[in-house]
Amino acid sequence: MPAESGGAKKAFQLYTPEERRRRDETVWTIVQGVLAPLQFLVFLVSLGLVVRYLLTDVGYTAATISIVIKTLVLYTIMITGAIWEKVVFGKYLFAPAFFWEDVFSMLVIFLHTLYLWALLTGNIGPTGQMVIALAAYCAYVINAAQFLWKLRMARLQGQAEAVA
Repeated sequence: MPAESGGAKKAFQLYTPEERRRRDETVWTIVQGVLAPLQFLVFLVSLGLVVRYLLTDVGYTAATISIVIKTLVLYTIMITGAIWEKVVFGKYLFAPAFFWEDVFSMLVIFLHTLYLWALLTGNIGPTGQMVIALAAYCAYVINAAQFLWKLRMARLQGQAEAVA
């Protein structure tokens, strides 16, 4: 909800004081803080393996295993993130403070799930599977940037509240 700040400038308040308290007290904040960098590390390794396969036609199995692991970590962070959102905002998804991040997360989940479908059905060959994985990874990077931006906004809001 917008709040007046300095007369003419409006600032977006990410958390109410009560939401901030719930965020700071829940174990799910720690879980997200552990899973997010883990997911990014898995992503980097997997990205390297996927690119290697696409450039050399070598390492399909390693790339495939890495994508499946990345997808499982994604599902885990999405489920625990929904629980976190319920604890903090009272909604499992699409709380106003994280609405667009959640919308884009649905695209990320869809693309990762599409990859699993392609892998399990064999309807799309190895190169097509890797292209789907790259599309999923591009969407993931955008989504991660959204969340990092919100983390920064939350930090700035907390600093502004501490000063005021």
